[in-house]
Amino acid sequence: MIFENGTREPLHGHNYRVQVKGEAPELSGDMVFDFLDIKPIVREVCDSLDHKLLIPKDNKFLKIYTEKKNYLIETPDESFFSIPMSDTLLLPILNTSSERIAMYISDEIRKIIKSKFNYSFTCLEVEVEETPGQSAVFLHREQL
Repeated sequence: MIFENGTREPLHGHNYRVQVKGEAPELSGDMVFDFLDIKPIVREVCDSLDHKLLIPKDNKFLKIYTEKKNYLIETPDESFFSIPMSDTLLLPILNTSSERIAMYISDEIRKIIKSKFNYSFTCLEVEVEETPGQSAVFLHREQL
């Protein structure tokens, strides 16, 4: 996490827990959306993040370069990291806060559901818990 003033947290990891809630204006077949259809989508999105170093490529404080098979990352405190590309995922987010990760997961789930089922929840809530009792919720409401 890179803070507003450009300082950063030490490198560390999390085992996130993700919860997804969908809302619809009416029930189709007595369901908002079939769990058998959404569970693999949520798993697919979460698995894409698993066992990777998540880097917020849209963060204005990070300088990210490539060299051979590595990402070279420089921070405002002049720390310099060389990380194998195969171990890294550059995410189109501003930061790796639970809030931004929840937003990213929500966006990815909505894209896949729209593509596979031509469906949009009126409201999709994604909660990302980074440690027990500490979570962030992103709520996306469709404009009607």
